[in-house]
Amino acid sequence: MKFHFISHQRLFQVIYSYDIVTGVDLMKSVGIIAEYNPFHNGHLYHLHKSKEVSGAGVVICVMSGNFLQRGEPALISKWYRTRMALEAGSDIVVELPYAFAVQKAEIFAFGAVYLLNALKCDSICFGSESGEVQPFFNTLDYLNKHSETYNDHIKRYVKQGVSYPRALALAYEAVKDGLRNGVDLSKPNNILGYQYIRAAHEINSHIHFFTVKRNKAGHHDQTFHHEKMASATSIRKSLSENPNLDHIAAYVPESTLSALASYVNRYKKLHDWEDYWPYLQYRLLTMSDDELQQVYDAEEGLPYRLKKTAQNAKSFHSFMESAKTKRYTWTRLQRICVHILTNTPKNMMIPAAKKPQYIRLLGMSSAGRDYLNKRKKELELPLISTVSSYPDEWLMLDRKSSQVYAHVLPDPEKSRLVSLEFAQPPIMIGNRP
Repeated sequence: MKFHFISHQRLFQVIYSYDIVTGVDLMKSVGIIAEYNPFHNGHLYHLHKSKEVSGAGVVICVMSGNFLQRGEPALISKWYRTRMALEAGSDIVVELPYAFAVQKAEIFAFGAVYLLNALKCDSICFGSESGEVQPFFNTLDYLNKHSETYNDHIKRYVKQGVSYPRALALAYEAVKDGLRNGVDLSKPNNILGYQYIRAAHEINSHIHFFTVKRNKAGHHDQTFHHEKMASATSIRKSLSENPNLDHIAAYVPESTLSALASYVNRYKKLHDWEDYWPYLQYRLLTMSDDELQQVYDAEEGLPYRLKKTAQNAKSFHSFMESAKTKRYTWTRLQRICVHILTNTPKNMMIPAAKKPQYIRLLGMSSAGRDYLNKRKKELELPLISTVSSYPDEWLMLDRKSSQVYAHVLPDPEKSRLVSLEFAQPPIMIGNRP
């Protein structure tokens, strides 16, 4: 009989990367792309299902910073939302840079997938109305084969004054007759899921994809319909009407309630567009048409409309109600308003949005730290833990947006939050039970 001996070092390596009790590969990772504004029970369900369907032992979250994809300030800062994610079960949280976070779906998705690919993530799991991943691949393959016709339809609808998202939907309807088992691209989560897979295809990534069917609450639901599940939109709307946290307790984990309460206690508020309206109005009324024309995503003719609307508007909401049109949707106008507020010109944003140049680490668990220690030599981008000693020009947009985000706070709270952008090391939590 032949005996096979294993060295102490090899035994450590086996245990280090494999949990014998759970059967989970501790070095296998699944990526989640999120904003967590705020983290709620639906996010918790998605996180747990992502680990289950992927068999991963490490969850890597790419999370938007202080301004979000729909052109909104986050309720609370990225640091507090990072802690929410870590305490709920995430292992690594990295920031999606401003150049990708405050963008239309395809650029948002490209930046996030690029970062996960650079982090050597094995898979991505996204929520969807579909619940099946194969229709996304079928749709991508079909639209690639009919790209010329599809793009011609998009251009035609845009020239007719239709918004870009609506043009995409109409073009899809116009060409999909031959598609079998495709995905419904009129649904918000399906749209993002499709863009994630499209981005992976574009960069030739070998990341595997899984999807979890969105459970009960719809992405844009504005009211509470279910006992335990509510959309982030409905939670934010409820908090804007009643800042007492008790009425959202059933829809969020305890860690979210704690983070929201702690933020309000320290910074005296939850962030809302109305807080920024006086500054936006001042910018609009004092900038010339030429200056506004240089702002990222601003088209010819839009500056005049925004300036005229800002003259008499009494609030951000009334301004938006007057400014929006079929061509300029609420979401797109909000994104443009963020770029005006942060003074983000086209000549800075366009090159920055070509591809991420760094990985900004916001927080990690012990398992996340082990993963990064083992993978650090394989990472395809610089891993940044603090920005104070990193003069890279690509960080300028993130720095500016963080300063603008904090500007609505009174001092010393404003200075405290600004200082975190330069001095805060990644948040670290220990192993969870």
